[in-house]
Amino acid sequence: MIEHEIVEHQDHDIWTEEIPGGAHTSFIMRRHTVLRIMDMEGAANIVALFYNHDEKLERYNMADTLKAQHTAYLTQGRVCYSDMGRILCSIIADTCGWHDTICGMTDATQVRQKYGDKTYQDAHNAMHRNARDSVLIELGKWGCGKRDIVPNVNFFSKVTADNSGDLHFISNHSKPGDFVELRFEMNTLVVLAACQHPLDPNPNYAPKPIRITARHTPGADRYDFCRKSHPENERGFYNTENLFR
Repeated sequence: MIEHEIVEHQDHDIWTEEIPGGAHTSFIMRRHTVLRIMDMEGAANIVALFYNHDEKLERYNMADTLKAQHTAYLTQGRVCYSDMGRILCSIIADTCGWHDTICGMTDATQVRQKYGDKTYQDAHNAMHRNARDSVLIELGKWGCGKRDIVPNVNFFSKVTADNSGDLHFISNHSKPGDFVELRFEMNTLVVLAACQHPLDPNPNYAPKPIRITARHTPGADRYDFCRKSHPENERGFYNTENLFR
């Protein structure tokens, strides 16, 4: 894991770090904290998975997240549900507008076939990494493994479907400086990998770096935008808040 830099910001302690393209990290975000993920150069893709830190068998559920909010992608006002009907995190700010939820992550075979094979022995830190192996490395640090990989979020990537059901990757969707802010409603294990999207048509291996920053924040009040954005979210917040009463 990459060391966090601790700085002071008004009344809150903040840590921040930069994740190079191809790198990966994992950490705990406590309830009532916010994580800002920023695309530093544009056209980034960030594979993200979320788990209840206090009981890791509870984790992000893509199907429930989409079904409860009648959507196929994430943006401001939407939340990430666990498989227990609780809310792991809420998207409170988003300058990008669309984050893919359905296309999964790259594996070693896909990266090798698309970009060629570069191992650590051959290229050292310029080796070709894939998202699945990166995620497994991070999950192993927390006592988890292959069985704990679930459908992930791809922050900063946009994929649309046409009338025939074919998927289309929108190149350069995210611009330099775009960011998304996640407010955590539970103590959450966050796993991130800065790897290219599986449908990215770029023939070159070129994962982009990101910057992540954490801060403290008040909890969601009764009029919170994410709570009110969809009727089912009221129930999701109620289920989550019952854990902390």
